[in-house]
Amino acid sequence: MSRVAIIGMGGMGHRMAAELTSGGHDVLTCLAGRGTLSQARAQEAGARDVYTLDALVRDAEIILSVMPPEQADAFAAKIASACQKTQSTPLFVDCNAVSPQSAVAIGEKIAAAGADFVDASIIGMPPQDGKRIRLYVSGPHVDRLAVLDGHGLDLKPIGPNVGQASGLKMCYAALTKGQMTLQTAVLMLAEALDLFEPFSEELELSQNDVWQRMQFIAPFIAPDSARWIGEMREIAATFGAANLPTGFHDAAAQVFAAAASTPLAQATRETADFSTPLQDVVALYTAACQAGVAKAR
Repeated sequence: MSRVAIIGMGGMGHRMAAELTSGGHDVLTCLAGRGTLSQARAQEAGARDVYTLDALVRDAEIILSVMPPEQADAFAAKIASACQKTQSTPLFVDCNAVSPQSAVAIGEKIAAAGADFVDASIIGMPPQDGKRIRLYVSGPHVDRLAVLDGHGLDLKPIGPNVGQASGLKMCYAALTKGQMTLQTAVLMLAEALDLFEPFSEELELSQNDVWQRMQFIAPFIAPDSARWIGEMREIAATFGAANLPTGFHDAAAQVFAAAASTPLAQATRETADFSTPLQDVVALYTAACQAGVAKAR
């Protein structure tokens, strides 16, 4: 089995760590500067804290980066620096929701330090109780990840080029989180026009499947909204690089930013109370979004 480092003990990272630990891998992490929640999650997952990034790159054979996309590039630069300092060359796997062009830039940093790089994207809910995520991977070094297949991960190689796995994530999240934010935004519009009740009644009559999902989605986005803002910007950049419209996901970032500024976003997924009435949730988002738009003008 392998020594695998996971940086990012969030809802996804710590469950990946737990599955790899249960599969017999020695899972490492570095908790320097991390809060008590990350420390508790690492302990629960059986991940071993090695305290510094220098120790991490010396000890690990594989490093999985699982964090908000806006942190991915800076973290890769730190890993590259630690590789050069320690003369170590672990395989670095960027699992973050970044654009293909961001993945290429990260890969170049790692390659310049003499280490191999794999572009990866996570699709699915955190692995647990036999359920696995799909880890799509691309680039010339994907074979080195075969040892992790089946331990909470369904490894899915999709091509030889860095950027392909990230591009797939951008397409998928553009759809799923785009739908979330569009559905939430139309509820916000109905609230702003004082039409929430008649609009919801019509949806129940003519779009009941959609209405049922909207009632779940609008409160659901709050705990994770802050970490999804950067993802929407990466998606917008991906559309722009393909000469396609960026506005859908620029707007999605605004919806997530509004949700992130409300008291509902102070909870984690584990501690969130989803009993707040839907219209009250939407009213909070609407006021926050209107304030943000007014401030930007």
